[in-house]
Amino acid sequence: MNCKSIIKHNEKETRAGFGEGIYELAQENKDVVVLTADLAGSFKLGPFIKDFKSRFIQCGIAEANMMGVAAGLAIGGKIPYTTTFANFSTGRVYDQIRQSIVYSNKNVKICASHAGLTLGEDGATHQILEDIGLMKMLPGMTVIVPCDFNQTKIATKAIAQINGPVYLRFGRPKWPNFTPEDGSGFQIGKIQKLASGKDATIFACGHLVWKAIEAAQILEEQGFDIEIINVHTIKPIDTQGIIESIRKTKCAVTCEEHNVWGGLGETVSRIAAQHLPIPIECIGTQDTFGESGTPEQLLAKYGLNTPQIIDAVKKVVARKN
Repeated sequence: MNCKSIIKHNEKETRAGFGEGIYELAQENKDVVVLTADLAGSFKLGPFIKDFKSRFIQCGIAEANMMGVAAGLAIGGKIPYTTTFANFSTGRVYDQIRQSIVYSNKNVKICASHAGLTLGEDGATHQILEDIGLMKMLPGMTVIVPCDFNQTKIATKAIAQINGPVYLRFGRPKWPNFTPEDGSGFQIGKIQKLASGKDATIFACGHLVWKAIEAAQILEEQGFDIEIINVHTIKPIDTQGIIESIRKTKCAVTCEEHNVWGGLGETVSRIAAQHLPIPIECIGTQDTFGESGTPEQLLAKYGLNTPQIIDAVKKVVARKN
C-alpha cells in the first residue's frame, strides 16, 4: 500500500457527514436526541428535524444551558448529541462540560463543527485552536477527529456505542473525501494506517490527513518511502500502534489543525520520549490565534500546508541519518 493508491473521490463537507450520520443513527436508536445552539443549518440537521422533530431541542444561543440540558437527558437514559461550533462547544462551556458532564461520566456526545483555521473568513474569534487540548485533558473524555466526510459519518454513529462523554471534532469547508464509505479501517482507539513506509512516519488528524497524503505523494516521487497514519482517535491514544510505526521508521512528523501546545504532536512526542526517542517535527499553529482568510490562505500562512509538511519530513530524515 503506497501513497499513490489513496485517491480523492470528491469533495464534501465533514459537517455534512455528521448530518447524514446522525439521521441514520436516529433511525436505528430511539434514544438519540439532538440539541443545537441555533445552528441546525450548519450541522445539516434538516432531515433529522423533519423526521424526528420530537427528538430535537433548539436551545438557542445559550450553549451553557444546552450542556446542562444534555446532562439531564443523559440521566434520563437518552443519548444526547450537542451541536455548535468548536469554539462554543468547548471554550464557552468548559465549566459545564467539566462539572456537569465529565465529572460524573455522563453519556453526552459533544459534536463540534467549524474547528481550526479552515473555518476561514469568520476569523480568530470563531477559530478555536486549543480545543483538542482542552478536551483530552478531561479525565474519561474520548476525543475523535475524523478526516473526511465518510469517516465523520461513521464516527457520528460509532460514538453512540461509547458509554460516556465524547468530543467529536470536524470542519466547515468542502474537503477531499477518500476513506472507504463502509468505514473499514476505522476503529475508535486505534490508528488507521493509510500507507506503509520505512523512511518516516507522518501522523495526522482531521483535515491535515489529506495534506499529509499530498506531501507523501510528492515525497514518494523524490524517492522517499513514507508511512501515513491517520490518528482519528486522539484519546484514548493507540500507544502500541504509534510505537510500532516509529520503531520501523525511526522519525516522525505530526500534522494537526490545532496549536502545537496540547494537541496531537505533544501526545506523539510524549509516547516517543517514554518508549522510543526519535526525531520529531510538529506541524500546527505556533502558539497563536488565527485571522480571517480563505482556508487555503490560512493553512499556507500558518505553516500547515503541503510544502511545510514536505520540509518537516526532510528535516527529520536528515536528523535521523
